[in-house]
Amino acid sequence: MDQSAPGAPELLLFLASTVHDMKNSISVVSGTLEALLAGGPAALANADTAADATSAYTRMAQMLYQSRRLNDNLMHLLALYKQVGKPAYPFDPQPLLVSQLVEQLVAQQTILLTAHGIGLDVSCPPKLLWTCDEDLVLGVLAQAVHNAVRYTHNRIRLAVAERDGMLEIRVEDNGTGYPAALLEAGVAAMSGVTSGVSFATNSTGLGLYFASEVAKMHKHRGRAGSIELDNGGVLRGGCFILRLP
Repeated sequence: MDQSAPGAPELLLFLASTVHDMKNSISVVSGTLEALLAGGPAALANADTAADATSAYTRMAQMLYQSRRLNDNLMHLLALYKQVGKPAYPFDPQPLLVSQLVEQLVAQQTILLTAHGIGLDVSCPPKLLWTCDEDLVLGVLAQAVHNAVRYTHNRIRLAVAERDGMLEIRVEDNGTGYPAALLEAGVAAMSGVTSGVSFATNSTGLGLYFASEVAKMHKHRGRAGSIELDNGGVLRGGCFILRLP
């Protein structure tokens, strides 16, 4: 893997677009908090109707989603900052049960998915061992789940398998599929080229870049990891695929 830092123009693009994305998320959280607090403590403690309670719950779920996106962006920026200041990301691959990694991911995302009324299907061999950096891979998969929340109708599938000597982890949804621009961004991320920024869709490209770098850091016997975006899969929607040697 080429571990040199991104060029200055690309780095500035990532920083500017990600800060813009984070500003949008903060605006959503702030606006929702203002609306919830406008009625005072009594309104929060005792909703007049079931519809009021449901509305408040839905708005709080949106705040949770946006706060998770903020956390993702901050983690990616921190990793990028460390790459600029040092020769490489902090990287600590260790052998682990993949099922335990999946359990951590599910535990982190359960409240968010439940709040949005999204079901989660999980398929993972119980005794599959793999060597990888647990924290970085969890970060990649959490970002993939958060993206799936945006695109799914009501169901997400997390599937783990060993294929051709590679660990393959798929995050699929039952939405209408990724747009062409996002599929192209996935290809660009693996080639190390930024595909541009869409302020309309809050797509900075940083998440894909981060995921591709984490994947490529994992190497074994001349093979390196990769990511792929596709449409189809079991749920016939968008598919994020992480492969590790």
